[in-house]
Amino acid sequence: MTEDIESSSTQPIADAVPSAADSVPLQAGAPSAADAGSLQERIAALTDERPEVAVGAAFAGGLVAAMILKRLGR
Repeated sequence: MTEDIESSSTQPIADAVPSAADSVPLQAGAPSAADAGSLQERIAALTDERPEVAVGAAFAGGLVAAMILKRLGR
């Protein structure tokens, strides 16, 4: 009984829980992630759907720019 507990506790969680992608077979006509469009088109679609992502990216970009300018000012 101890061996069962030890073997189950050392199994990675990713292997223990099947993902949705594993259970859904790819269709022959379905486009893959690489065929879905350019990076700019995917970003535009994401920001249209979830504008808070664009706001967060702008905030993070501002912080990075501020840190770079602070380093250059020294």
